[in-house]
Amino acid sequence: MKEKFEDEIIDSWKNNVNPWITAIRDGEIESRFLVTNKAVVNAILNRKPKTVLDVGCGEGWLVRELAKIGISCMGTDIVPKLIEHAKKVGGGRFKTIPYENLSHNLLPKKFDLIVCNFSLLGNESVIDLFQQIPALLNKGGLFIVQTIHPISGCGEEKYIDGWRKGSWKGFSAEFSKPAPWYFRTLETWKILFQENGFKLREVLEPLNPKTKVPASVIFIGQLASRLSIQKKVLL
Repeated sequence: MKEKFEDEIIDSWKNNVNPWITAIRDGEIESRFLVTNKAVVNAILNRKPKTVLDVGCGEGWLVRELAKIGISCMGTDIVPKLIEHAKKVGGGRFKTIPYENLSHNLLPKKFDLIVCNFSLLGNESVIDLFQQIPALLNKGGLFIVQTIHPISGCGEEKYIDGWRKGSWKGFSAEFSKPAPWYFRTLETWKILFQENGFKLREVLEPLNPKTKVPASVIFIGQLASRLSIQKKVLL
């Protein structure tokens, strides 16, 4: 049975479309304009992809940023109003697609690189997405995930996988009904990549210059060849 928290995440984002668009447009999220936006853009550019898919693209800022540099980029999101806004602003291609419906049949082609920038909040949905990503990548393709750093994001809770209460702390009063999110340890994130045919090339920890703690963690996985995967299974 689908976990109720998965639906609560979607409902929360549908309820907070307008304040989110405002927050991104006006640079209200300090860690983003100080560290994480540049960090994910640089992680992508350093790999020199020609085509990129941004899964969970939100209002589309990353797609537009990459398009300015000449990268062919497409963004998908489950929230229709976010995609409507992204299309209105322009600067890229956007499509409303839930994670569970992502497939090569709904996309124009495969991609050199797929990125999820702070868009993996669930449990089942994230596991399912990881299983679908390899079929959407070109040979040797890359999968980049930027997310909350497990160490700094753990707080006073136990360092074990599990659902956590959401919070809009640090955001404007316009935000409401914070989404729950599924906490994963560093080891669990690494296992997700490995079990789905990826070899982790880098694990980056962008540092917040003010707090001197990691603002996020960025995983860069490369799709392994089928032969390599088969050998690993046999061993």
